[in-house]
Amino acid sequence: MGKRTNIVFFFTDDQRFDTIHALGNMEISTPHIDQLVQDGISFTHAHIPCGTSGAVCMPSRAMLHTGRTLFHLDREGQKIPDEHITLGETLQKNGYRCFGTGKWHNGSASYARSFTDGGEIMFGGMGDHWNVPCYSFDPEGKYRETKFVKTPFSSNEVTMRQCDHITCGKHSSELFADATISFIERYDDSRPFFIYLSFMAPHDPRTMPEKFLDMYRNGKVSLPPNFRDEHEFDYGIRDIRDEVLAPYPRTGDDTRRQLAEYYAMITHLDNEIGRVVSALKKKGEYDNTIFILAGDNGLALGQHGLFGKQSCYEHSVRVPLVFAGPGIPKGERSDSFCYLLDIYPTICELLGIGIPATVEGKSLAGVMNGKKKSEREILYFAYTENIRAVKNRRYKLIEYVGTEKTPCRKTQLFDLQNDPWEKTNLADNDSCSAVIGELRKEMLRLRDEWDDMKNPLGRKFWDRMQMK
Repeated sequence: MGKRTNIVFFFTDDQRFDTIHALGNMEISTPHIDQLVQDGISFTHAHIPCGTSGAVCMPSRAMLHTGRTLFHLDREGQKIPDEHITLGETLQKNGYRCFGTGKWHNGSASYARSFTDGGEIMFGGMGDHWNVPCYSFDPEGKYRETKFVKTPFSSNEVTMRQCDHITCGKHSSELFADATISFIERYDDSRPFFIYLSFMAPHDPRTMPEKFLDMYRNGKVSLPPNFRDEHEFDYGIRDIRDEVLAPYPRTGDDTRRQLAEYYAMITHLDNEIGRVVSALKKKGEYDNTIFILAGDNGLALGQHGLFGKQSCYEHSVRVPLVFAGPGIPKGERSDSFCYLLDIYPTICELLGIGIPATVEGKSLAGVMNGKKKSEREILYFAYTENIRAVKNRRYKLIEYVGTEKTPCRKTQLFDLQNDPWEKTNLADNDSCSAVIGELRKEMLRLRDEWDDMKNPLGRKFWDRMQMK
């Protein structure tokens, strides 16, 4: 039996689903991601189920590494309990060396369980891309808990002060790519490897080498069709951190500037992906490697008058997802509904290894080999105590109750087939009452299937909704 296939996982931070040139965005340059698209299969309807806190990426990452659903995590995904078997643990048990670098937002103990190797480990949510507080890999898994303190000089109000080292003046995307390349170049083992490269980009603060920003200084970055100067109603997030990154009312000039910076960060991280791929080719491992590219959540950046990811609109819950490599079809696109938590069992099935009983996701391997059209036909979304939503192949229903401080009872219905930008709310259209009724039944069914009522936030939402 030959050597088992390597896995290289590129995970991006705040990258929206529609930011890849090869998948239709003609304003962005992503040549290396485009090559993965050409060499593999792109899941154009990959999602997150939103989140249980404003830091949407925390549960998103916990779901990725455990394959568990949103309300079957621990403490909103802040940490991964020992009984939740991580992807890295499963791969180690099946003979893999597991290397991790970059952002890890789910506690140091679960990182130590998941990886045998690593470098430039960032235990936190965000920070200055040019001065990243990192830890060196500890083979004994002893990592001090990162501490956050308020400082008068931090643009983000909190700064990490406890770490092993800070590499000043090197951008995070380059820092993590360099650590990965060093691991590849030094690798001398008959065992296959799993590389998890978790970028901080394109999360704000949106900074990058100037030459990448120069590519977007031509004024041609377009405003999205659903741009608004402010969201049409306040459902309790108007003044959270992500939403005050732009002035009220939103302006076209500021939004275009931020979109240009966002695109420049993605082009820069794409460049670093290219460097890693080149290192694999030089090492002779490229043809024996499965590549995965995914993002932890989307981002509004002006759509619907929002700038963050704390919503159930398409721009926030849809993410990029690409698989490429041995045994994977080339140049294909699938509109199969899926979540990030489906990646874990997919990797297991592609490698022919057992899926742990703690994993709740659904493998996409059957979709890849053409045996199935889709694993899911309807999706469930939840944001804290504020919002619940369902989406089928044509419609999305979103129900808002806001918060105790900002109550907001609002229903939205969008025809995604004819209105993909979610511009026209059909909820008050009498002809759509039957559609709303059916989707509400599905929402209640999925509420129970996902154990939403067993978490405090879910109980608050459903108590205010008064739906039975």
